Amino acid sequence: MQSEERQKRIEAHLGRVEFASLDELSELVDASISTVRRDLDILESQGTLKRTHGGARLTNPKSDEFAFSARDTHQLDEKEAIGKACAEFIGPNQTVIVDAGTTCFHVAKYLEAKTPHIITNSLPVANLFSSVGKMEVVVSGGVIYPKLGVLVGPLAVGSISQVHADAAIMSCGGLAPDGVTNSHGLLIEIQRAMMQAAARVILCVDHTKFGRQSISRLCDLADIDTVITDRVPAAEMQAALEKAGVELILAAPEGPKVLLQNRPKPPRPSVRKPPLAVVAPTGISTEHDGFID
Repeated sequence: MQSEERQKRIEAHLGRVEFASLDELSELVDASISTVRRDLDILESQGTLKRTHGGARLTNPKSDEFAFSARDTHQLDEKEAIGKACAEFIGPNQTVIVDAGTTCFHVAKYLEAKTPHIITNSLPVANLFSSVGKMEVVVSGGVIYPKLGVLVGPLAVGSISQVHADAAIMSCGGLAPDGVTNSHGLLIEIQRAMMQAAARVILCVDHTKFGRQSISRLCDLADIDTVITDRVPAAEMQAALEKAGVELILAAPEGPKVLLQNRPKPPRPSVRKPPLAVVAPTGISTEHDGFID
């Protein structure tokens, strides 16, 4: 692939996801990281993008569609219901990793009574607890992605990799029978670190995520312990979750309802070993699909 074609492909990819890691871009254009760095230098000199530690971001995003405040208006009632339900499954004084998705923010809102030890890469979550004296909050390092209020990159991954938690509360861009996907590599990298650091992985997703496929593969269904959602998923999705041994919980008005029981699983394998798989864009639903909700 010629340099001009690589640069066009990188620019087009950043136009979709706005922020990407060197590893992700290297895989995207099938070139070495050193070659990608040279391409990024050229694009930065043209004002197209801004280099960051471990990656690059778009200089002038087309819209604020994926800003945290905008995403937090999507399926608001559903997220509130999921947040309440998930909080009931967190024990007092547990150590909990809270992901940067807006659904996870709604879980965090109901955790104060449990006085957990919070570990997060979400600035909105950190700010939520900033004045709560009875709770300890650890914020990962990393590069701030301002529009999302999320910390990403090697420093963020490194800090999460050094902790252990009772549970990781996470969300994603898409959940289908063949696995869990999210928007791009920088989010995938830190989510994989969160999964490996936690004894239990709880995926909080509203019904719009079922059957959708985002850009990058996060993990298999079997890597998730529990899925909490607001509507009963389709039979095919339920069958896939049951086969993978995943607990399925419905955030019902009368209280959480367990639809599928969790089956004991062997120790979780490293979920950071597989390369970042970029899913072909054909047929992907793009509605609110830029970042985790």
